[in-house]
Amino acid sequence: MASSSTDSGETTSLLAYGLSIIGITWYFILWSIGLLGWFVARRRYGLRPRSPLASAPASSVPGVSILRPLKGLDTNLYENLESTFTQEYPNYEILFCVHDEHDQALSVVRDLLAKYPNVQAKVVIGEDRVGVNPKVNNLMQSYRQAQHDILWVIDSNVLVSPGTLARSVDALTAPPPPSSPSRKRIGLVHHVPLAFSTEPSLGSRVEEAFLNTNHAKMYLAINIVALESCVVGKSNLFRRSDLDRVNGSLKSRATHPFADSSEGYGLAAFGRFLAEDNMIAAALWHELDLRHELSCDVARNAIGNMSLSDYVWRRVRWIRVRKRMVLAATIIEPFTESILIGLIGASSLHYLLGSPPIWFFLLLHFGLWLAVDMDIYASLAGHPVPANERWSFLTAWAVRECLAMPIYLLGIFGDEVEWRGKKYTVLENGEAARVGEKEGQKSGVWTSWLLGRGKGMGDYAPIPTGI
Repeated sequence: MASSSTDSGETTSLLAYGLSIIGITWYFILWSIGLLGWFVARRRYGLRPRSPLASAPASSVPGVSILRPLKGLDTNLYENLESTFTQEYPNYEILFCVHDEHDQALSVVRDLLAKYPNVQAKVVIGEDRVGVNPKVNNLMQSYRQAQHDILWVIDSNVLVSPGTLARSVDALTAPPPPSSPSRKRIGLVHHVPLAFSTEPSLGSRVEEAFLNTNHAKMYLAINIVALESCVVGKSNLFRRSDLDRVNGSLKSRATHPFADSSEGYGLAAFGRFLAEDNMIAAALWHELDLRHELSCDVARNAIGNMSLSDYVWRRVRWIRVRKRMVLAATIIEPFTESILIGLIGASSLHYLLGSPPIWFFLLLHFGLWLAVDMDIYASLAGHPVPANERWSFLTAWAVRECLAMPIYLLGIFGDEVEWRGKKYTVLENGEAARVGEKEGQKSGVWTSWLLGRGKGMGDYAPIPTGI
């Protein structure tokens, strides 16, 4: 009996030792990923040189068609749209895409057309219903009417600097570096989102803290390693001629040749997906074996009056989409969050060494984590968090970190999401189907009551893109 008890104790001890080794190893791996994102933010976004294309003759640069899908009066809409009129690039057109000729956004567009009569721009009214995704439906007519092969699809709640287009075309057309072993052509250029809140609501502040710190850190690190496609579609450049050769199957064209008919290919093929931006990027990556590139610009994402409930359900929505697209990555997602990884690192190190005390390790861990996040914000924004907003930002950051696990658990169980008052079921590979249920219903009575559902999205109602 004593021998059996001893064996059991040794097995338990050995298991605890093994788990501690795994835990501390993962802790340092995750910190390495985070520091890589921090390094990229500092190096890439510290200097944004003017592209030679900005002052080149129009006939010597590739033409670009800018597609801006619109629906309603989004936050900061005038300034967001105006930023495309002021691009320092000699050869581009702007197509504003609206479903309804009475859309409120058209009044803003008309003012800008009158203000910039020398910019080639027009409104395209109407949609082609090619799937459940409203953004794709909205873009279809402009996609077909665009004069140029290079397309820049940019959301209505995004503001960009005047040099963004020229630098992005530079990145898209640059030859592969001689040191690159793959020598793959660039198929898509994208920009890391940088949120700025126009309202003091808690949800807006939390969204801002999330996008400008942890999200940016992981986004930059994943893209610099470039083992897999990872793209948020707030601002993307790609070639229509490339998109017309893919269909979202993610099967290489080398083994599955391009069909004789273009039916089922191009933008229309992505109307069946909720996260069409991510799927377009993945299709270019896997089907055509093309690379992605981040320019040194950011997509400044204007956030209006977002409640905490709105923030929670926005994150839940994209967890449920990601779960159907990249299950393995979604499963390990909680183990990348500061609180859980801090507890894992503290307990693992304490078991292996007996010191330092767990509370001391956690203080050091959170202090360093916050310092890295704040520096990433400063690198992307070009300045640190303003002094008069520092405490509200730190509060929002702490709320975001504490909510990460509850939101994940809420998102991982369930497949229904809501987009602009319409309900969908997320299917395999991120495809979606409409659900004929009452608007506003969610994943259960208690969660609806707890999070105060039924409130409107206020001023924050962008056409949904991105995960």
